[in-house]
Amino acid sequence: MTSMPLASLALLQFPAGNAMVAPLLMYGGIFAIFYFLLIRPQQQQRKKHESAILQLKKGDRIVTAGGLIGEVQHIKAAATPSADDEVTIKSGDARLIVERGRVAKIFATNGTTTSADKVA
Repeated sequence: MTSMPLASLALLQFPAGNAMVAPLLMYGGIFAIFYFLLIRPQQQQRKKHESAILQLKKGDRIVTAGGLIGEVQHIKAAATPSADDEVTIKSGDARLIVERGRVAKIFATNGTTTSADKVA
């Protein structure tokens, strides 16, 4: 008589494959939310900022990551522009050399900011 309840319990069990689908869908949904709300917008901002600093030219007013404000006087670039290029800026009476990658904001010569200025 004890074999009868055990046999009925075996028939009521669900297959293991169905139990794994719900958590996988939930984790996939959470990852999709993080990707579209956090990761992807940050990547797009980074790409815009990188393209803006690669298009830096003489006469642009900039703000460095350290907070220095100055005007670009000279850009010492290799054959292809990169973030390691040296940029000479004039701030007040001083001339400073900073890496191109350390530029946080770029102001156009007419005083307006570029669209890639909002870097987190």
